[in-house]
Amino acid sequence: MTTDAAHHDVVVIGGGLVGAAIAHGLAGRVERLALLDEGDVALRASRGNFGLVWVQSKGLGNPAYGAWTLASARAWPGLARDLQEATGIDVRLEQPGGLSVMLSDDEVEARVASMQRMLAQPGMPAYEWQLLDPVALRARVPGIGSAVRAALYCRHDGHVNPLKLLRALHAALRGANVDVRSGHPVDRIEPLARGFRVHGPHGHLTTDRVVLASGLGNARLAPMVGLVAPVRPQRGQVVVLERLRPFLRYPITTLRQTDEGTVLIGDSQEDDGPTDGVGLPVLATLAERALLTFPALRDARVVRTWAALRVMSPDGFPVYDASTRWPGAFIATCHSGVTLAAAHARLLAPSLAQGALPAAVQSFSAARFDVPAAA
Repeated sequence: MTTDAAHHDVVVIGGGLVGAAIAHGLAGRVERLALLDEGDVALRASRGNFGLVWVQSKGLGNPAYGAWTLASARAWPGLARDLQEATGIDVRLEQPGGLSVMLSDDEVEARVASMQRMLAQPGMPAYEWQLLDPVALRARVPGIGSAVRAALYCRHDGHVNPLKLLRALHAALRGANVDVRSGHPVDRIEPLARGFRVHGPHGHLTTDRVVLASGLGNARLAPMVGLVAPVRPQRGQVVVLERLRPFLRYPITTLRQTDEGTVLIGDSQEDDGPTDGVGLPVLATLAERALLTFPALRDARVVRTWAALRVMSPDGFPVYDASTRWPGAFIATCHSGVTLAAAHARLLAPSLAQGALPAAVQSFSAARFDVPAAA
């Protein structure tokens, strides 16, 4: 940013998967668009994402989230096609359906009951799912371990390569002549009589509208424009195995094989504050469950481990809001940046281009947390 920067119609703050997907959807709909990206010094989730496009299990306690997730899964082929046409990058979207594997009868009972409660909620979209017993599961997934008691299958689930997705989004933005500024953190947002002035160490720029999509950074920025972002970091650790011959067509909640053959093991959930380190006890638990699921992985080499921070609200659902105090300021915060990328680009962004939130996300306002304490 420089002090003589040109005025923009919209500035998106945050260059991870959420901000980049929103900016991709805005490109071509607004004339002067900027994306401010703090860069890899940020505690971003995008480069540590597991890569699932996931529908099953999304919506218990908030059927609108189930509808939003399903809409995004259905919009994903269009986003993948758009990105490949614009950049030549195949993000390797595959939607063969996905599996939740259960290793005990108690897990099976709890998982089925949760699925039934979720789909019975008023307003929850109906979709098909199957409980696969060991015989049906092994016919579909050869090599599955004898410890696996059952698996829940949903045909809407899938996965992508999240690193290729982030690269494709940024390449598409630059190809569309979006003003992408890497290494540009934001210190302060100043509301003006009309619009906003965004300040950073490189100067400032002005804009009619601003979209906060900076993950955990939204907690600091939101109050500057009359919004709130009650988010906390939740650490997830991942074990990365060497590249193997393709053996796993279906992504599993805790295990998947990438398009390049790498095997990822994950799904830890730790509320340890803003630290992205790894720990052997958690990694050992992840590895043990993976070996019970696929015993043949015992001979595979671990090549690296990593951790990243999810962006979690108090109830785990997204936060989308428009400022009433400072019209033109919006916020988008969620922990499902891959799953919801298509919704952000193809459903949310067109409404933001018109200066409003779509009806589908009205129930995700942070006002839902303004509940008086019991006397």
